[in-house]
Amino acid sequence: MAHLHLICAQLLCSCLLLAALLMSCFIIIVSAMNDTDRLALLTFKAEITRDPFGLLNSWNDSTDFCRWYGVICGHRHHRVTILDLHSQELSGPISSHIGNLSFLRILLLQNNSFSVEIPPQIGLLRRLQFLHLSNNSLTGEIPSNISSCTNLLDLRLHYNHLVGGIPVELGSLSNLQKINFAMNQITGSIPSFIGNLSSLKFIYCPYNNLSGIIPQSLGRLTKLQSISLGVNMLSGTIPPSVFNLSLLIGFDINMNQIHGNLPKDIGFTLPNLQIFGIGKNHFTGSIPSSIANSTNLRVLQLLGNELSGKVPSLANLRNLRFYSIFKNYLGSGRSDANDLSFLCSLTNATNLSTLILGGNRLGGTLPVCIGNLSATLVSMSLDQNLISGEIPREINKLVNLQILSLYGNLLSGPIPSNLGSLSNLVQLVVEDNNLSGIIPSSLQNLQRMSICSLAKNNLKGPIPSYLVKYQSLTYLDLSSNYLSGPVIFPMGGNLLHLNLSQNHLSGVLSMNIGNLIHLVELDVSGNILDGEIPSSLSNCDGLTILRMRDNLFHGSIPQPISSLRSIAALDLSNNSFYGEIPKFLEAFQYLEELNLSYNRLEGPLPTQGVFRNVSATFVAGNEKLCGGMSEFELPKCVSQNSKNKGRVHGLKLIVTILFGLLGITLVVTFLYLRRWKMKRNEPISSSLDYSMLNLSYGALQKATDGFSSTNLIGVGSFGSVYKGLLQESKIVIAVKVLNLTWHGALKSFKAECEALKRIKHRNLLKVLTACASIDYKGDEFKALVYEFMVNGSLDEWLHPNPTPNDADGHSKKLSLLQRINISIDVASALDYLHNQCESPIIHCDLKPSNVLLDADMVGHIGDFGLAKIVLQSMSNTRANTSSAGLRGTVGYAAPEYASKSQVSREGDVYSYGVLLLEMFTALSPTSDMFRDNLNLHNYVSEALPQRAMEITDPVLLHEGESNSSFQDSLHKRSCLFQECLEIVYRIGLACSIEEPRRRMSIEQVASQLHKIRKKLFTSSLLG
Repeated sequence: MAHLHLICAQLLCSCLLLAALLMSCFIIIVSAMNDTDRLALLTFKAEITRDPFGLLNSWNDSTDFCRWYGVICGHRHHRVTILDLHSQELSGPISSHIGNLSFLRILLLQNNSFSVEIPPQIGLLRRLQFLHLSNNSLTGEIPSNISSCTNLLDLRLHYNHLVGGIPVELGSLSNLQKINFAMNQITGSIPSFIGNLSSLKFIYCPYNNLSGIIPQSLGRLTKLQSISLGVNMLSGTIPPSVFNLSLLIGFDINMNQIHGNLPKDIGFTLPNLQIFGIGKNHFTGSIPSSIANSTNLRVLQLLGNELSGKVPSLANLRNLRFYSIFKNYLGSGRSDANDLSFLCSLTNATNLSTLILGGNRLGGTLPVCIGNLSATLVSMSLDQNLISGEIPREINKLVNLQILSLYGNLLSGPIPSNLGSLSNLVQLVVEDNNLSGIIPSSLQNLQRMSICSLAKNNLKGPIPSYLVKYQSLTYLDLSSNYLSGPVIFPMGGNLLHLNLSQNHLSGVLSMNIGNLIHLVELDVSGNILDGEIPSSLSNCDGLTILRMRDNLFHGSIPQPISSLRSIAALDLSNNSFYGEIPKFLEAFQYLEELNLSYNRLEGPLPTQGVFRNVSATFVAGNEKLCGGMSEFELPKCVSQNSKNKGRVHGLKLIVTILFGLLGITLVVTFLYLRRWKMKRNEPISSSLDYSMLNLSYGALQKATDGFSSTNLIGVGSFGSVYKGLLQESKIVIAVKVLNLTWHGALKSFKAECEALKRIKHRNLLKVLTACASIDYKGDEFKALVYEFMVNGSLDEWLHPNPTPNDADGHSKKLSLLQRINISIDVASALDYLHNQCESPIIHCDLKPSNVLLDADMVGHIGDFGLAKIVLQSMSNTRANTSSAGLRGTVGYAAPEYASKSQVSREGDVYSYGVLLLEMFTALSPTSDMFRDNLNLHNYVSEALPQRAMEITDPVLLHEGESNSSFQDSLHKRSCLFQECLEIVYRIGLACSIEEPRRRMSIEQVASQLHKIRKKLFTSSLLG
């Protein structure tokens, strides 16, 4: 018995020993597996090239990896099950070691900047259910071995740069519920295996390059709720079985090449539809009346097809928000028909915001019930139809309307006087109708108006004087009417396009035209205008089209036109201009069309520039012109050499010289006596040559409340700037007081005075006077007095410091157009300083704090304390050594200045390039993120082209996202938005290249920016 007990004890010990051994092995295996996850994560971190928020700093051995940021582990196995690093601005490749996280179920890396290819090792993640890699910069093809992730439910790869076809192997993912491949460059056809994905609920593949037909097998996916295949190259017809997918909520195939008819029972077979988009295809037939049975429909896009027949009643679609049948063949084609009766059925759609019915054959009058449409209606377009009668007065009930477009119809009668109650109206387009009467005074209430076109009607009377009040107007077309009286110019300063042609306007053009500093197109042709071209037109240096033909203008072609360096079309024909054709027209490198015919011009025809293009230059009807290219068939220019004429000419010359000498003698004597008298009575305060004020120290002290700290608005390199108010004139001024104890301050004062007395340009800060005096302590006092800029410096807008005074808690924000305008302003000022001054001036300290903004957000360059004047007798880059010796600010100063190179135009261009990059990224070149070899130039260069949007100031991205309310337009504008930003960045990079000779010229910069602005403006019209 004892022997048996011994055997049992030995067995028990053996079992315990074996259990302990097994447990030890298990612990070792689990520990090793855990270590695999830890090492995989550390390798993932090591391959990250940018982590701006330092989120992965917690990934170190001092903490258990399950507590690292973005990492979640399972409770049972202590293995990584979720890795969530979305929206953290991470850059670099996705590490192939991600495949070692074998327990991973959820991988969320969307909204970052991951690049290179998707690692095929993701196929090792057999437990993976959610794979979100959208909105990155991933390239290459979709890995076929993702098919090994058999538990995958949700696959999102949209907004990347993926290429190739959809892998056939994905057909084995029977659990897949959602696919999103939108916004890539995927090619090939939609594979038929898609019908095998029986769990699929959502398919999103728009904005790719898919071709071929929609496969029949799609109709087998009975759980399908949403199909989005828009903006591809698909053809053929929609398989009939797709219209039997009764759970379908969204169906979008906009912008393909699909044809066929819509089934008559579509509203019964697809009762749950909320979004139905077939726009810009080739569908024919009629709109099925049964569509009204899809009572949940919110978006109905049928635009751009070949649909015809009657527009059905949609009375049951109470949830409808967006309805577009633009550009079809709907309606009877008769102006006396009743094609618009369906509008009354839309009054039930209480949330309707967009109604686009233009480009059809709809006839009849606008029903009174139009005033009962939804109060939420924002945009209504009925243009290019056969609508007759008057505009109903009831339209004023649509109080939230922002866009009203009725152009290209047969409307008659007056513009309703109560239209002015639509105070939210931004676009009013009623051109090409038969409207009559005057422009009603009530329109003065439309202060948000940006686009107004009343052209091609029968309007009469004067241009309303309230037009000067419009601050937001960018496009105004009143052409082809019977308007009379003087020309009135809007004073907002934002106007880009102004067309007043083919009216009965008379008088001279006001000098106020110079306030339209952003004007791109001006047409006043076909009126009775006379006088000379205003000299202030030179302020409109962004003009690309100027048409003044068929008027009574006279005088010579003035020198100020030479400032219009972006001009592409200039038409001055059929006027009474005389004198010689100015040579500066030869220098307009963008001029493609020049019409000077039927004037009284004389002398030699220039032979360079546009004058070399006979098909683009028109000079007929100027009988005294001679010379030029032989193709113009003008007589040769002959010199008069007869003796009699020579004697007369000589006598005239002698008399002229004698009188000239006498005049000079008198002037010199007068100036000498005046100077002698001034020296005897010289005041304490002396002003610059063109000053308007003569201010003493006492006056400046009083204006600034004793140079109070409460009036201090900035501290510069050599002094402080104060805001002041002149008591008598109530003029608000900015006073720059030099601290003469600082080294270089006196030189700075002299340099600035020397520069300022030579220059005058609308984009340069206007100096009112200079003061060199003695303060009340008997110390020397020097100050410069400037025009006060109410909107402060550009630096304050790019890097705002929110204060409690900010409205609604929002800080200063600059729109894309404002930034483009300011960048053009600065480029124009530099072009003037470098190329249009008698002695070129180098600014030497261009930066955001030296760009000031007035009430209209127009940019002005200030602070010429470091400016240098280039001597004409020297090389283009050598500067007057009497100026201050410093050369700019760190981060903005050209790299060659570090080696004490001579200052140059190219140095200013470098500073401008840095400034331009800063304006659109909102990143200062001295930011802490720029260290070692990374600077703002390299940062932007490495991001282009794929990550242009990523590096852009988030304020601009929010603007781009809010530009449109429907997919087609949103995509177009988003692409244009990105395209314009990329061009701006390319300009900034071309200006800030390290080698000076390779930098872009400031003239080219200004021209390119003008083109960007015009493209943005054109887009805003075409929408």
